[in-house]
Amino acid sequence: MTTMGIDPAQLSDDDLLRELRQLHATRSDTFFHGSDDALAHHTSRTNELEAEYLRRVPDREVDPARLREGARQR
Repeated sequence: MTTMGIDPAQLSDDDLLRELRQLHATRSDTFFHGSDDALAHHTSRTNELEAEYLRRVPDREVDPARLREGARQR
């Protein structure tokens, strides 16, 4: 599937974060109420942007509470 939008590699760090936050904020609405095409596009674009973020920030901070061991401690 070809997505619309700017190539994630061409986005500034600020723009990449803004786009990711917007997609995550609209995910539920798209999932529950969007057309099949809208959901497929949303998923594809999210995957593109998340992959670019992980490429740029491979050693991102991971919250220990979000790991299996942290969940066990709760």
